[in-house]
Amino acid sequence: MSSSQTIDIDSLRTRLARYEQSHLLQFWDHLSATEQQRLHDQLTAIDFDQLATLVAGKADEIDFAALAARSTTPPAVNANGSGAAWTQAEAEEKGRQALAAGQVGAVIVAGGQGTRLGFDKPKGMFPIGPLSERTLFQIFADRLLAIGDAFGVSIPLYLMTSPATHEETVAYWEENHWLGMSPDDVHVFCQGTMPAVDQRSGKVLLADKGEVALSPDGHGGTVAALKNSGCLEDARRRGIRYLSYGQVDNPLVYLCDPGLIGHHIAADSEMTTQVVRKRYPTEKVGNVVLADDQVQIIEYSDLPEQAAHQTDESGELKLWAGSIAVHVCDVDFLERMSSQADALPFHRANKKVPYVDEHGDEVSPSEPNAIKFERFIFDLLPAAKNAFVVEGRPEEIFAPVKNADGAPADTPELARQAIVDQARRRLQEAGVEVAEGVQVEINPRFAVDVGTLRAKLAGQPKIDRDTYLQ
Repeated sequence: MSSSQTIDIDSLRTRLARYEQSHLLQFWDHLSATEQQRLHDQLTAIDFDQLATLVAGKADEIDFAALAARSTTPPAVNANGSGAAWTQAEAEEKGRQALAAGQVGAVIVAGGQGTRLGFDKPKGMFPIGPLSERTLFQIFADRLLAIGDAFGVSIPLYLMTSPATHEETVAYWEENHWLGMSPDDVHVFCQGTMPAVDQRSGKVLLADKGEVALSPDGHGGTVAALKNSGCLEDARRRGIRYLSYGQVDNPLVYLCDPGLIGHHIAADSEMTTQVVRKRYPTEKVGNVVLADDQVQIIEYSDLPEQAAHQTDESGELKLWAGSIAVHVCDVDFLERMSSQADALPFHRANKKVPYVDEHGDEVSPSEPNAIKFERFIFDLLPAAKNAFVVEGRPEEIFAPVKNADGAPADTPELARQAIVDQARRRLQEAGVEVAEGVQVEINPRFAVDVGTLRAKLAGQPKIDRDTYLQ
């Protein structure tokens, strides 16, 4: 018996007709049994009630001008350590204790392809090491191994992919022997998807005659995917209380940073977000603010220019905190939010989505033709108890790799230079002179902090040639 014979096609047709989506079966009789099963599985997985609400735009509309007008600086500790009731040293000690107790795990969001980089593989496989040519995945694996070794623990990594990157990502880690990590400590899981709909009619698009046009549900899909994949259960079984979250395209993310974790613990926060101080009022970053007694983010595209230019009594930007998508979350908080279906709202984005028309012909639109629905992880902030903000220095924590070399910002060239500059600063702090123009790179497995670096290089007062310390 073929798999298609088990399908109740009449019930499926009735269900689709109820939502005016019958066109999704218009090529059914021309599909193979395998193709019919795949399309059936995709269609039955779609929550058409939810989709109808989203298409109708019945979600609450936000008056961002009014929200920005009543927004103030969020509860935060500044990069110099001021602003909190505890010291930086006290925070770091709390973070070290949590790490040593095995209470910290890591989450990396790695669903993106390297298309904008001119790289036809998952972005995490992009070589970014200035001298080592280590990939982004290797950068993070080395960091977690170094921190684990320093505290005598194994730090689990929960790595979220998308349908477009999942298989290739799993193969990469397997073929490279899990980059030195234990296979038991690497959990690769796939985020969910949402159908793309025609922006005029609200009809779900077909990518092919037997395939719905699906797209990843955004980094906010991390919450449900962690739960559905069993990763939250795994974290609880291990005694993990805190998850350090970052995105794979920022090689300077200090996953499991004792200081950031310690601030999170000291603030008794359920979700803490790391930020950088905006360089200018209208910089294209999310604005972390306090409004209505809740920490939340106003996207740069939603922030009125007048509000962006507001200053405080000292002349500094009132809304200064720029989001870099680095967070620490309580596992208990994520567990609670994962059980609430509407915990995270969907955002609409108008995009160009290729599709097949009613004749079965492929159409590649030149203008946005579809609505995609995404969730954002930062929308958890308003629901978090004692949500807190920690400012970092951008040169130490933020060098995203998004655009091909030649673009004005966020390029591999700039990220590699940021990695070298950081290594030079650490070497100089450790008492090692680095000659002008020399490229240096430090693998954290060589030295996880400046103290270790100083001890290892005690007899080497100067580096005068390109050097990769590993």
